[in-house]
Amino acid sequence: MGNGVVLSVSQLNRYVKSIIEQDMNLQTVFVQGEISNFTNHYKTGHFYMTIKDEFSSIKAVMFKSANMRLKFMPENAMSVIIRGRVAVFERDGQYQLYIDDMQPDGTGALSLAFEQLKEKLAKEGLFDAQRKKPIPVYPERVGVVTSPTGAAVRDIINVISRRFPLAEIVLCPVAVQGDYAAPQIKAAIELFNECEAADVLIVGRGGGSVEELWAFNEEIVARAVAASEIPVISAVGHETDFTICDFVADLRAPTPSAAAELAVPDSFQQREMLCSLVRRIHGAVNDKLGGERALLELRKATLQRLSPQNYIDGLRIRCDRASMAMDSAVRSGFAFKSNELSSLCARLDALSPLKILARGYGVASKDGKIISDVSSVEKGDLINLRLSNGDIECEVKEIRG
Repeated sequence: MGNGVVLSVSQLNRYVKSIIEQDMNLQTVFVQGEISNFTNHYKTGHFYMTIKDEFSSIKAVMFKSANMRLKFMPENAMSVIIRGRVAVFERDGQYQLYIDDMQPDGTGALSLAFEQLKEKLAKEGLFDAQRKKPIPVYPERVGVVTSPTGAAVRDIINVISRRFPLAEIVLCPVAVQGDYAAPQIKAAIELFNECEAADVLIVGRGGGSVEELWAFNEEIVARAVAASEIPVISAVGHETDFTICDFVADLRAPTPSAAAELAVPDSFQQREMLCSLVRRIHGAVNDKLGGERALLELRKATLQRLSPQNYIDGLRIRCDRASMAMDSAVRSGFAFKSNELSSLCARLDALSPLKILARGYGVASKDGKIISDVSSVEKGDLINLRLSNGDIECEVKEIRG
């Protein structure tokens, strides 16, 4: 950048910004100091402040997306430990601290250690959702790693016994605070896994101060939870308490009682669900059977309608009816013809020559031919005269015209 090159202010600020933002040591820094000039920007929700010690100060900003996670409201003159990064606000040429997290400086080294370990394990992927194991729905054995004398173990036992009495509770008593707590908790988790003594583990204790809960922030406990083949439910403290164990565990419960509820199903609800399913199955089966019966009856009726026997019976009935109709027609025709014949016979009888002869008339014939005209005979011809009761041979004596 030397050799007499003339830069604009923007170019200079951009260059300085690039140098600072390429420095990996400034990407994550932990800073201890006192807050001053604190402003809660009501429109954006961002926090603006100055962090100072007795010799120096630095401008700082905490965006809304980060400060929403704070469990306290920052105030002027409050001593805090900050995790963030250093960058340049190019417009003003001002380097400042961009805050990702902030803790009151009441616990000092513990808070710093917490953040450092949390960041380390997060980078290793121990908090990733894809590595979380599902909690079994119907565990036969529930392992409990906690103090044998605290309220937590009593709450866990009471809840599991009430909700799912079929589950066996396997307790591995440990210290939950003090120097020996973390090694004992680690050993208990490993023992459960070696012996396959449980289907799900509840690891935790009741509420307390940061120092009292610190065993569950130890790296050896976190790694034991992460390595466990048995799904782990973390139940440390109360709802507002978070530990490293909570982040690593497969499931976090806000309290030991809640952990017990998450570990086992409610047998009463399960019975109700099963009864409901049975009722639904019975209803579905009855509906199915009713539908199949109706379909069967329909097909039965169809088969009966299409049956060859029915067709044959129909033809037989048609044949019987046709035979009866033919017989009736023949009888009727015979009677009609008989009557007609009788009528014709009567008419024929009425027109018969014999009837005429019976009334005194006769029929004259010559050589077997009826004489209908006097010109057909001559005097002296022999003719036959047929009467009703016989024939007379006659000779023509005279012809009159």
